[in-house]
Amino acid sequence: MQILLIGYGKMGKAIEKVAFERGHQIAGRIDLNDHPPYPHADVAIEFSQPESAIENIRQCIHQKIPVICGTTGWLKKKEEVEDYCLKNDGTLFYSSNFSMGVNIFFRLSEYLAHLMDRHPEYDVTINETHHTQKKDAPSGTAITLAEGIIRKLARKKEWVTPKPSNAESLVISSIRIDPAPGTHVVKYQSAVDDIEIRHTAHSREGFARGAVLVAEWLPGKKGIFSMDDFLKF
Repeated sequence: MQILLIGYGKMGKAIEKVAFERGHQIAGRIDLNDHPPYPHADVAIEFSQPESAIENIRQCIHQKIPVICGTTGWLKKKEEVEDYCLKNDGTLFYSSNFSMGVNIFFRLSEYLAHLMDRHPEYDVTINETHHTQKKDAPSGTAITLAEGIIRKLARKKEWVTPKPSNAESLVISSIRIDPAPGTHVVKYQSAVDDIEIRHTAHSREGFARGAVLVAEWLPGKKGIFSMDDFLKF
């Protein structure tokens, strides 16, 4: 398979390594100062910057290249981008996190929220910690966690970053320190006890491997896809 890498930072290099290990070829490497047209490829994997992601996706769709996007921080325009994809018969796969472990963690968090819906004495918060090079805060993974909790926990209506909030707000706290593995903690607190679940990533390999596995699965498909489609939870 010919894979186009869009974004050739640490994540792009990790994806390249896994792709080579699995017998794939790299059709091209697009970094910040490169411009389309992009070379022909069976699939593109896009891990760039929030300010570049939308145009990168549009260019892939325009050139009929199925695109997998893992860049976060641009999701306010996600509906617009998905509409463009569908109108142009394109293929877009988006996930805030390609790690198999994290996606299991998402489901575990939703199930816990379902159980806690009957226990209003517990309040819930999310804390995420990343290295200082991560530009967006909260992380896309934290936002996905929050959205899943809100779907299952009737007393929470929105997520917010730390600031004065009401009981219907789910607070996400973000910490940026070096060195730091990506860590996400969902905590339910009451006057008598706490319940906490945590995911800690030890390296980028899990994310990179997941992205390459999706790249192997995506060609030949049309439309909008997510990790739920890939994993068939």
